[in-house]
Amino acid sequence: MVAGETSGDLLAGLLLDGFRARWPGLRSGGIGGPQMVRRGFEACWPSEKLAVRGYVEVLRHYREIVGIRKQLKDKLLQQRPDVFIGVDAPDFNLDLEADLKSAGIPTVHFISPAVWAWRADRVEKIRRSVDHVLCIFPFEPALLAQHGIRATYVGHPLASMIPMQADRAAARQKLGLQPDDLVLAVLPGSRRSEVVYLADRLFRAAALVRLAQPAIKIIVPAVPALRQQIVEAAASAGLPTDAQIVEGQSHTVLAACDLTLIASGTATLEAALFKRPMVIAYNMNWLSWQIMQRKKLQPWVGLPNILCSDFVVPELLQEAATPRALAAAVLQWIDAKITAPEKITALEQRFTRLHHELQRDTAQLATDAIQKILEG
Repeated sequence: MVAGETSGDLLAGLLLDGFRARWPGLRSGGIGGPQMVRRGFEACWPSEKLAVRGYVEVLRHYREIVGIRKQLKDKLLQQRPDVFIGVDAPDFNLDLEADLKSAGIPTVHFISPAVWAWRADRVEKIRRSVDHVLCIFPFEPALLAQHGIRATYVGHPLASMIPMQADRAAARQKLGLQPDDLVLAVLPGSRRSEVVYLADRLFRAAALVRLAQPAIKIIVPAVPALRQQIVEAAASAGLPTDAQIVEGQSHTVLAACDLTLIASGTATLEAALFKRPMVIAYNMNWLSWQIMQRKKLQPWVGLPNILCSDFVVPELLQEAATPRALAAAVLQWIDAKITAPEKITALEQRFTRLHHELQRDTAQLATDAIQKILEG
């Protein structure tokens, strides 16, 4: 298996639970993170090596990433595993999967690249590289079938992992927050490049929110490997010194908060599954942004908006993601709690419907699909 970054590690770990139940003698290895390692996965490289987003950013790490892929390919061609599973990270995995498939090793890709959102040119590459795709959104298998790609809808693992109704009181107690506190969660991303390009804006926005709402509590869950970088960014941006920066615990923080200021990515879906109002932000290298814009197929970037086919929560991207604009969007949600609570109730109801749509026994369905591939 190969999983890139924190979200891929989490999703792969959930799959491994199902695999070990079906195949108690399972041996797994490749590229992964702490969630996978906890399940007995042998990580030859840590998943954070692949946690790079954006064309320009990838170029800076190109030689190292290509070197890792070649070493892993040579290792797998020699060992010939029963199956290879690429977990997200399509820029890394699809090329690797193509080489393994051509050598007769069954290849599975977990989480279909979002060809329905951007980079439709990837469809042919997926067909050439992958024997089967495990899809996390219900509309994807039919779309892939139109291009001759076999796929199975397995639901989104996070929809089963996150409770339909989170225990906010217990989460607040764990974080030392009071039941009546107004709590803003700030999630600046799980990649180093995201923290570089976005954290300063989010923390300055949070500081402006504090000026308007002096009693608000600010809490920041930090990926352990990025904690020091986030602490330094918070100090540089003037984030209030009483803001809590906690290591990990993003789900506890999302359960505890009233709303979140959050980097676009998987975390926005997690926030939606916790039924939290949010302001989605993103900023990246200018050239990478220009390239991505040309390949974009939908008006939305944030997963909650894409899945709801509507701007149910605000998105502020690139030049629009100024601290002042971000703070204003957060303050609008806070104002709605008092003046228009029906707006927040409607959002919670939409996110609850989304939660039900995505909730399946992902590990079981994925294991069944892979069993058929092995038998074939």
